[in-house]
Amino acid sequence: MSAKFLEGFGNKLAEQWIANLFAPAFVFWIGGILAYIYRYGWQSIAQWFPDAKFEPLQVGILAIVLIVVLISAFVVQRFDTEVLRGLEGYWYPGIRDLGRPILDRMTQSQIKRRKNLLNRWKKLHEKYNQHQLSALDRAEYVRLDRVLRQFPNLGDDFMPTRLGNILRAAERRPYDRYGLDAIICWSRLWLLMPDSARKELQDARTELNNGVRIWTWSILFLIWTIWTWWAIPCAIASAIFAYCWILDAATVYGDLIESVFDLYRISLYQSLRFPLPNNPAEEKEIGLKVTEYLFRGLQKDFIQFTTPPNGEKK
Repeated sequence: MSAKFLEGFGNKLAEQWIANLFAPAFVFWIGGILAYIYRYGWQSIAQWFPDAKFEPLQVGILAIVLIVVLISAFVVQRFDTEVLRGLEGYWYPGIRDLGRPILDRMTQSQIKRRKNLLNRWKKLHEKYNQHQLSALDRAEYVRLDRVLRQFPNLGDDFMPTRLGNILRAAERRPYDRYGLDAIICWSRLWLLMPDSARKELQDARTELNNGVRIWTWSILFLIWTIWTWWAIPCAIASAIFAYCWILDAATVYGDLIESVFDLYRISLYQSLRFPLPNNPAEEKEIGLKVTEYLFRGLQKDFIQFTTPPNGEKK
């Protein structure tokens, strides 16, 4: 009976089982079992599997364990967005009010860090203009150029964390360059993108969510300190690894968001029947009106709709 159950179960869920075997939820619960064994010994677990005659009971226990693991994985996954926003620095109102001094200090630290990096970049930029950069200076110049792109341009836009600034900078660049608010325009632009662009964005966002999920499970792993001390270094090491993963994934995701506006914003203008800009300065003005039009609507004749490409009125 148990053999048939396991065989049927394996045939139906083989791919899902393999995919989730080394997922954070499984590692979390396996770590908990090891911590329990470390505290109480192997016999405390072995007593649940006393004899082969009770094989159906053993299969039932394994099935219950599997269900618990899968349900916990689903529950934690539902909080991916909330955890990500917390790591960015968007805290809930009650917590935010209590932690306002800490958030302010963290934000000022990020502003100071950008200022120091910018000062160093300016010195290297002067040497670059004078063709006096050494190989090491050139490598640092490129690195600083990349890092500075991960900060917003205005102090009011700064977030308390590095992750928050990476994503905020990606959101602000379309507005600074084209006058298009990323949050307001994104849902419309998404519908106009080709499938290949959507897939790249979905893959990048999945990678970002995976890092957030591992970070969440790493913090939850501290629960097992009730049984063993080594849960603390394991949780800290895993959380640091996950946060580095999140930063890299957020950088890629932010670059893709910026690229989408660079490549497909014209489709947004055309779909809304807005006139195409003739130069960058005019585009910023039109982009601001597109943002306002999508957000609140334009009640005056600031913009004359263009004729659709097929010549038919919509």
